[in-house]
Amino acid sequence: MTIRVVVADDQELVRSGFAMILDAQPDIEVVAEAGDGRAAVEAVRRLAPEVALLDIRMPGTDGIEACRTISAETGCRTVMLTTFDSDEYVYEALHAGASGFLLKDVRRDDLVHAVRVVAAGDSLLAPSVARRLIAEYTSRPPATAVAPSARLDVLTAREHETLLHLARGLSNAEIAAALVVSEHTVKTHVGNVLSKLGLRDRIQAVICAYECGVVTPSPEGGPASGSPAQGRKPPSGKPPAGGSGRAR
Repeated sequence: MTIRVVVADDQELVRSGFAMILDAQPDIEVVAEAGDGRAAVEAVRRLAPEVALLDIRMPGTDGIEACRTISAETGCRTVMLTTFDSDEYVYEALHAGASGFLLKDVRRDDLVHAVRVVAAGDSLLAPSVARRLIAEYTSRPPATAVAPSARLDVLTAREHETLLHLARGLSNAEIAAALVVSEHTVKTHVGNVLSKLGLRDRIQAVICAYECGVVTPSPEGGPASGSPAQGRKPPSGKPPAGGSGRAR
């Protein structure tokens, strides 16, 4: 299947460069270019692409507002592109519904990979952005944090463990090793977590985990290595599952 992409950036040379790189791929087609957020939204509404690359800083409707509209109104997934790796942009973009966040100095191969990953339904962050995101959430808990019991009781003990490992940035293979289950089982757990909590992708799962207190700051500023069942009462007074290699 061909991945159809809209590229939006107010700098024509940058926009054309990204479009040229993507159009050169046999499985990717750039169906439109846009110089601002409003034009990008209109192109997405009209052409229904799978992915939109959005520059954050554009005149008029910026990339974050365009991302918010696209995420709310369409099934198109968004990758944010910027020369700035400032924290505020990361959080605003992710809360607006972005599935990826890359700096503009991204390598050609990484740009193409990001489009393919996001089109396949997964999420992607540049390593520097991921580090900033985790550091910020662990050092400054949101003022509107939700008590874990208020939102996470819908999860089984094993799904709660899976959410904890997602928040630590583990891949499916790493989670499978930690839980002593197959990767297929992990994919099922991840899907259940996203579905039950109404989350779009793994990035939103990470945000949810920090906001709900599933993970807490460590002295080093990263996710704490506490119990996977931290903050959650075991069902029916029984100890939480975790030592077994079974899926539940």
